Amino acid sequence: MFAFIARQPILDREKEVFAYELLFRDGKGGTYPDPEQEKTRAINQRFHPLGLDDISGDKTAFINFSTETLISRFPTTLNPDTVVVELAENPAGQIGLLQACEHIKQLGFRLAIDDPMMLSGQHEIFPLIDIIKVDVSKGRFEQIEKQIPRFLDSNIQLVAEQVDTPEDFNICRGLGFDFFQGYFFAQPEAGIHRHLPASKMNLVDLMGESSYSNFDLPRINQIIERDAALSYLLLKFINNPLVNKRYKITSLKHALTYMGEVEIKKFIAVLSLANLGDDKPLELIHMSLVRAKFFDLLSQERRLNTDPPIGFLVGLFSLLDALLDQDMPNILKQLPLVDSVNDALLGKSAEFNHYLTLARAFEGALWLNVIKQSRELAIDQKQLHSLYNQAIMWGNGVRNVISTYFPKPVLG
Repeated sequence: MFAFIARQPILDREKEVFAYELLFRDGKGGTYPDPEQEKTRAINQRFHPLGLDDISGDKTAFINFSTETLISRFPTTLNPDTVVVELAENPAGQIGLLQACEHIKQLGFRLAIDDPMMLSGQHEIFPLIDIIKVDVSKGRFEQIEKQIPRFLDSNIQLVAEQVDTPEDFNICRGLGFDFFQGYFFAQPEAGIHRHLPASKMNLVDLMGESSYSNFDLPRINQIIERDAALSYLLLKFINNPLVNKRYKITSLKHALTYMGEVEIKKFIAVLSLANLGDDKPLELIHMSLVRAKFFDLLSQERRLNTDPPIGFLVGLFSLLDALLDQDMPNILKQLPLVDSVNDALLGKSAEFNHYLTLARAFEGALWLNVIKQSRELAIDQKQLHSLYNQAIMWGNGVRNVISTYFPKPVLG
């Protein structure tokens, strides 16, 4: 029943993912859908049911519930250790809700509430609340600052919602918020303008090689052999069971024999990007991975040429501006990518513009945009959801591999 779903990351103060909020297309306002709905039964019949763990990986899941569901049809299959129950509506005057929340708390679940005006202390349900979510998009920081102490004194954790810029993140972090929801981490930081360091030029060369149709094995070997750490990581990465379950790979030539040029090009590109962004939040790399797989699957669905894997590369590199804190035209001047990849990253490809719009629609739960892009690309909506689910699950697996090799950045 979790096929028609979007997820949005909630990050902690160190920009590591604490949880994902799950938004359901078939539930009103993104809420958990009524299990008796005919649409839900149809999804179950058509798709292999995805569990919450498939979508949220090993992270906590925030799920919105309508008052009616909380009172009369709360699902008994959810795990209180991994799910935060979020109230979708203002609890004031909701008959039976207080008792339902008391029962849900007794089951071990944490309770969260959206409270943009921070009025929860006036509700009788306040003592049951563990997490308050506050919309900061209107910039009411002075008002918010006055309210925060009473929540912190009550050991309530605070989530800042609609955090859209790095500047907003820094303000909210300074105010004492515990968690942050929004795509601030996927925006370039103003005034940074980092240039690619000389130590990273091996990675730049590999990114270029991954976009060429011919596979110059001697040249790629030469690039990798210049960097012992990179050579070690490549072999460790390719031999991880989440990436390659079938063969023990001992060299790049060996990998090429068993895996083929296209897959090796993808792995080289992923490894290069992960190394290039090793001082950025891992969720930024994760978003790039999901987009890469999604664009790759869309390219296959549209029967485009996938050698070199242009769709994969465009998705993977679509957040380079945030990764390097530069605008995309400046970045592409420094990278030896083929014209088709460059044009797509600069918004000059109608095909890939559709892909990017679609990816952003899934990231933001903008379902009307999914419907529109389904028509534009002549791909059934259900199939689009299925492809995106595949991309999420692939991204979860590769993220787990990458996270074992790259240290987490530490913020001051």
